[in-house]
Amino acid sequence: MLTVMLPFFNEEGWIGETIDSLVRQREDRFKLVLIDNGSTDGGAAEARLHAAPLGDRAILIDCSIPGKTNAMAAGLDQVSTPLVAICDADTMYPPDYVAHIFELFDKHSDAAAVMALDLYAPPDSVLSRKRIEFLMKKTKRFPGKCHAGGYAQAFRTKALCDAGGFDPARWPFVLEDHEIVHRVMFHGRVVYDPTHVCFPSDRRIRRNSTSWTRAERLLYRFVPSSALDWYFYSFLAPRLADRNCLTVVVRHKDWLSNAT
Repeated sequence: MLTVMLPFFNEEGWIGETIDSLVRQREDRFKLVLIDNGSTDGGAAEARLHAAPLGDRAILIDCSIPGKTNAMAAGLDQVSTPLVAICDADTMYPPDYVAHIFELFDKHSDAAAVMALDLYAPPDSVLSRKRIEFLMKKTKRFPGKCHAGGYAQAFRTKALCDAGGFDPARWPFVLEDHEIVHRVMFHGRVVYDPTHVCFPSDRRIRRNSTSWTRAERLLYRFVPSSALDWYFYSFLAPRLADRNCLTVVVRHKDWLSNAT
């Protein structure tokens, strides 16, 4: 069995379609844990309505402590299945998404995590074919690094918990999806597959800078895997702290003010 965790904050108008894409999964051996991180809009009601077809396979819990990492920690407390996946409230998941997670973990017994490739055009389009080729080459060239965001990650639950789980005291910053993969990779490898994809919204492109700089991103790519503890906790964390790049800042959704 798999548990899908979907944390959200003020996602009215987005979360319904995402949940619909999970309801349409061909493989139904999963539970859905919706984590409302203190929404002030109608997102929770929308989530409950669209998850109704799953019946008792879906639950909605509240996490009043702001920040995605806090929400995911609360969600992980609800997980009793061998596998757990993280989804985002503005991402569409193809009908075979859950099935591919099972297939890839079954095929790769040494895998601690399975990651999907993020596409922004129809899967059979030239743009998507080129992106899949680019991403797969990158995963092979830099196998010790994370190449997928939190919208596309699935873990063996034991590996995730053995790595310390989602810990806001350890990492209160953005890029929590990369930091958690760094820790999980001590417990097994990460698998990517060209047929395992998802479709995130591109709205975050319009966000003001609350992420890493180009130099920080390039250093992450080329620093040896043995130096990643130094990279995250001695190098990157103080820099993100100086720029106030905390997960709670992401709640501002400033792409709305940047929209034309």
